Amino acid sequence: MSHILAIDQGTTSTRAIVFDAKLAPRASAQEEFPQIFPRSGWVEHDPADLWSTTAATCRAAIERARLRPADIAAIGITNQRETTLVWDRATGRPIHNAIVWQDRRGAPLCERLAAEGMGGLVTERTGLLLDPYFSATKLKWLLDTVEGARARAERGDLLFGTVDCYLIWQLTDGAVHATDATNAARTMLYDIRKGRWDPDLLALFGVPAAMLPEVRDCAADFGTTRADLFGRPIPILGVAGDQHAATVGQACFGPGMLKSTYGTGCFAVLNTGETLVPSRNRLLSTIAYQLDGKPTYALEGSIFIAGAVVQWLRDGLGLIRTAAETQPLAERANPEAAVYLVPAFTGLGAPYWDPEARGAILGLTRDTGPAEFARAALESVAFQTRDLWEAMRDDWASTGAAAGTATLRVDGGMSASDFAMQALADILGAPVDRPKVIETTALGAGWLAGMRAGLYPGPAEFAASWALERRFEPEMPKDRRESKYAGWRDAVSRVLVKRPEAREEET
Repeated sequence: MSHILAIDQGTTSTRAIVFDAKLAPRASAQEEFPQIFPRSGWVEHDPADLWSTTAATCRAAIERARLRPADIAAIGITNQRETTLVWDRATGRPIHNAIVWQDRRGAPLCERLAAEGMGGLVTERTGLLLDPYFSATKLKWLLDTVEGARARAERGDLLFGTVDCYLIWQLTDGAVHATDATNAARTMLYDIRKGRWDPDLLALFGVPAAMLPEVRDCAADFGTTRADLFGRPIPILGVAGDQHAATVGQACFGPGMLKSTYGTGCFAVLNTGETLVPSRNRLLSTIAYQLDGKPTYALEGSIFIAGAVVQWLRDGLGLIRTAAETQPLAERANPEAAVYLVPAFTGLGAPYWDPEARGAILGLTRDTGPAEFARAALESVAFQTRDLWEAMRDDWASTGAAAGTATLRVDGGMSASDFAMQALADILGAPVDRPKVIETTALGAGWLAGMRAGLYPGPAEFAASWALERRFEPEMPKDRRESKYAGWRDAVSRVLVKRPEAREEET
């Protein structure tokens, strides 16, 4: 029993990775699944896909590692956050497709609640902004829209959960209905100061308390898998939302440490330690992780579209056949071209928080072609990260601490692109560190489970093992960097629907 199985259930695919006793990846398996777009701005997943790809990749990873079920000491789970499911307590059958974190159908409700002055209550209790990104509006939509759902929920017949919770329910055959503090913190229903579901917010969104899962630490007992899944029951000992798991996997245990993960979206997290920092730049205050009943807080900035912009080049425009073609195509672009792609396909996240904004390409000329599109797509991720970087440094400085970290640790699929990471260093004007293990989300989940199982060391020793693969130093002259960033800010201003003063009123 010297191995850990980490489940990384993401927005476009599910991956399972087996780590050995030294936290080295031994084998992995991955399966994509379809995205469902019922209307503009709506995004759903079939819950059956989430479960089937999880079970299949776990079995495949164990087999590829040439291990027996008895060799797996524990399972860790990390997951796409805010994605919302409701299922029948007795049968486990979902009442509707999962509503994905990117989904914007809750925007009208958020606008109404903001007009009623509810934004301050939400932010004070949860650290979040009143936005359809989070689970509460999705859950209310399900209860109000699916026939009979509210009555069933009030009778105690329905359960709510984020993806981690749903997978735990399936893995344990309905024996455990639980989540961890990081996922609970993203529902817009959880008081992150008091560490409990908030009764006022439950009333505001019309959520019966009986639907809610128990909230546990990130390293805790979440039950055991049913025996028939993998050949024997395996304990589930670690759970964290994907960005929180990546923060752990990057060993960002010290206040002021910053990481950014590039998957479907981009998520930057700044550890603020025991201090819950209210943002004056429309960032989120959240729980970075929770161990031994003690939360560590963070500031987070969320970008909705990062790696997904490369998928759009492939699937939407047909400019590339594989994601790997993006970098060589971008390298052929005219370096003097001032083409900006604002990928607001499902609105804009931090620091703009405009769910009605939509994407645009600006600066087109007669000689603009596929190479310029590819370069603009990759640079859009760097520009959006700069937006978060500036906001986080300002918020952190407001606490009286130093101005903030001078280095960014990166991970996720897009961080493998040297072009994208060099562009990031150039636009930030700061070093970008890429670790040897860029799949730090799964690594964080694996470490949480392995630490709980007694297989892996504590935080300090784990942090000492963090290893740098490459540092990207900024090469772009400052005047060019600032000119390009000014062009980006101008491009964003052209797609915003919400007036800046309206966003300030909500805050």
